[in-house]
Amino acid sequence: MTTVADERIPVARLRAGAPIDGVFACTRKDRMTARNGSTYLALELRDRTGSLPARVFRDADFQAGRFDRGDLVQVSGRVERFRDELQAELREVARVEDGAFDPAEFLPAAYRDMEELDGFLEHLAREVHDPELAGVVQRFMADGAFREEFRRAPCTRGGHHSYLGGLLEHTVAVATLVQETCILHPRLNSDLLMAAALLHDIGKTREFRLGAVIELTDEGRLLGHVQLGLRMLGDVPLALQHCVAAHHGDLRFGSPEALALYRLNALDATVKGALEHGLAQARNAT
Repeated sequence: MTTVADERIPVARLRAGAPIDGVFACTRKDRMTARNGSTYLALELRDRTGSLPARVFRDADFQAGRFDRGDLVQVSGRVERFRDELQAELREVARVEDGAFDPAEFLPAAYRDMEELDGFLEHLAREVHDPELAGVVQRFMADGAFREEFRRAPCTRGGHHSYLGGLLEHTVAVATLVQETCILHPRLNSDLLMAAALLHDIGKTREFRLGAVIELTDEGRLLGHVQLGLRMLGDVPLALQHCVAAHHGDLRFGSPEALALYRLNALDATVKGALEHGLAQARNAT
């Protein structure tokens, strides 16, 4: 898999009058009609440093057939200033072969240090002392392939923690809230609640496909991360299965631990959603 970091100028460093030449994610593609009746394409190009509107005026219909929204595209053209904002006027756009480049070059990523978050995750996992529950947690902690997927996954497509590393960041936050909550409410089963916090969103490692944009896999679209997570857990204690199944608020026959996980998960998701997108969108953050 190729890196493009050294082969192009990233969006954040582009300036008016400079050429634009390289691979970007195409996150918008609209066929438009100008006032003179001619056709042009309105695009948005993105990498992990930001996004840039772009236009294709020459041979627009021909160029449109060479790529789709959500593709990685090779572009060439020039950056211009239009109405006090930068935009690219492109001569050519063409789709790049799947798998040729690392999605991390084009998708937003967590600002927090991933090694530090991994360390927090392992520390919190050691707080599960019940042998059966600890065995379940350690099964996932010891799986190198799973840990790599978990570390890379976003939490949502466009809501809270919608960036690479978002799932790890959210999980550590919820598990940290669990630690504090169990001090305040010692009657809670802290081993169960911590295990559930660490594993409640593991299905998100299979829910999303990473490319030019974050998309749903077929499994994610048809089943969702809760069902995927339950499948991944397999034959584990019913109380743990219930907490995972109920963490979005389905509290029929609920336990105090399931209620706590639901509330703590929503707390981190809604606060993070409000900080990233504002209060209106945060209501639907979970």
